[in-house]
Amino acid sequence: MKDFKEKLSRVPELPGSYQMKNKDGIIIYVGKAKNLKRRLKSYFTRTVTGKTKMLVEDIDDFEYIVTNTELESLILEITLIKKYNPKYNILLKDDKSYPYIELTDEKYPRLKVVRNINRKKRKGHLFGPYPNVTAARKTVNMLNRIYPLRKCEHLKKEVCLYYHIHECLGYCEKKVPIEKIEEMKNEILSFFRGDSEKLLAKIKEDMLLASEALNYEKAKELKEMMEDIEITLKKQKIDLNRNANFDLLTYKQKENYLAVVIFFVRDGLLFGRHQEIIKTLDNTADDLVEFLIHFYEKNSLLPKEILVPEIMDCKLLEDYFKVPVRTPQKGVLKKLLDMAEENATMLLKEEMEKIEKDDERRESALSYLAKLLHLNSVSRIESFDNSHLFGTFYVGAMVTFQDFKPLKDFYRKFKIDTSCKDDLSAMREVLYRRYFKVMMEESRAPDLIVLDGGENQMRVCEEVLKELHLQIPFVGLKKDSKHRTHALINQNYEEIPLDFKSDLFLYLASIQEEVHRFAISYHRELKNKGSLASLLDLAPGIGPVRRKELLKKFGSLKRIKEASLGELQDVLGEEVANKFKKYLEELE
Repeated sequence: MKDFKEKLSRVPELPGSYQMKNKDGIIIYVGKAKNLKRRLKSYFTRTVTGKTKMLVEDIDDFEYIVTNTELESLILEITLIKKYNPKYNILLKDDKSYPYIELTDEKYPRLKVVRNINRKKRKGHLFGPYPNVTAARKTVNMLNRIYPLRKCEHLKKEVCLYYHIHECLGYCEKKVPIEKIEEMKNEILSFFRGDSEKLLAKIKEDMLLASEALNYEKAKELKEMMEDIEITLKKQKIDLNRNANFDLLTYKQKENYLAVVIFFVRDGLLFGRHQEIIKTLDNTADDLVEFLIHFYEKNSLLPKEILVPEIMDCKLLEDYFKVPVRTPQKGVLKKLLDMAEENATMLLKEEMEKIEKDDERRESALSYLAKLLHLNSVSRIESFDNSHLFGTFYVGAMVTFQDFKPLKDFYRKFKIDTSCKDDLSAMREVLYRRYFKVMMEESRAPDLIVLDGGENQMRVCEEVLKELHLQIPFVGLKKDSKHRTHALINQNYEEIPLDFKSDLFLYLASIQEEVHRFAISYHRELKNKGSLASLLDLAPGIGPVRRKELLKKFGSLKRIKEASLGELQDVLGEEVANKFKKYLEELE
């Protein structure tokens, strides 16, 4: 470990963010502190263990940025973590955001499951989050069957099947009384706020009518629906008033692992929970703050209040989130916090052995990979694949793994120039665009590039990296006559056999499968949009805004193709229009 005594003596006792670097100058950890001098000294003057010990041994230098307040240092820390995704900052699961149920505020409202919530853009009523997606969809389907709300996104010219099966009032043709719509809305809102009496009465009435009509199958289905609702609401009920709207976070720690549990309480009902185990440094409070910020970036709809354990800085979080943050000290909320902590304890106990074993396997495989390639360490891996569309038009895909775990926020899709007529030229373009951006933005490069195409792709990669004056290690995966991967090819183009039963082989195979899946899914995504949307998506310089402008002006691909260069320039500008015209000519 290097001696930083002299450099530490010059660090001010002010708030700010600090960045730890390894011998290659790569940022491996970003933190923040009220007092930079005291925090930085703590890394090098006290006994450290576990993950913190690994970090300290990896530090070759550090930098810091002074801020005016601790809040500014927190904002700066989060910004730098997003940019560099440092090795030793907590690695969160890349789960999709939780769904909500929305009752839209339209003339003829709809009830639907939504994601990617933005409160400012939505005027309807939102309920959730629902950690159980199936439960959310089941609830929406049930309510849509009982209440004949509008089902179609846009009103049609005539009534559809939903009207004939009595699940829609035929808003497109029929004159529906506003009072009827308001009655349905109010009953649905009451249900989501925990009052199910009117809904249950309605289901019971339908059940009796079905029974009298000798439709016993439907009557049984409705009876089971009633039982599901009663059980669900009973599970959700906690001893709180209906104005209670908050998230409650707590944790349990063992060595370098934190089990984190978040309860979602809305209108006095427990909607569900999120639970996760993260690997942490000794800075438990800081890591919990970092976790919470990342979590709400994924689930952007903040609650009216956040409850946290004493270890966390409520004032700092309140300043950051702009919602009340506090620690319950007694009463029913303290009991709820204790219950959440019990959940965290159980989670840690159940998952710890499995997680430790998985971490050990990953670390062993990474260490073995680094040894095979004569590298100091390997953590972050990027891998690429191409797929063609309509036999000629290529798309590219990149996946990113850290410690053999997928980082889906760092996956990338590439529209490839139509001049690319083969896999190698497509790969050249993708690699050049990716690493030119790394060079220009000074963003984090991977520790290793994994290429699925063997020596040919490796030579393309070598040429691109030389052209950009970048030194990033890369390897190829060689397949046998049965198209099964059986060896690594290092940068000297030497084959290194892989044991099919080894963890390293399994992890590399999972990266191969993932990048192939991602490329194919992008290909299908474009194809499923239809030929017009697909061809416009692949056009150089044409993004969502320009595509919309083209369709608005010309209306069809035929008319776009027939347009003069001048007409295209009116919409796209001279440079983009010239490229687009050439692209259209190549489609002929």
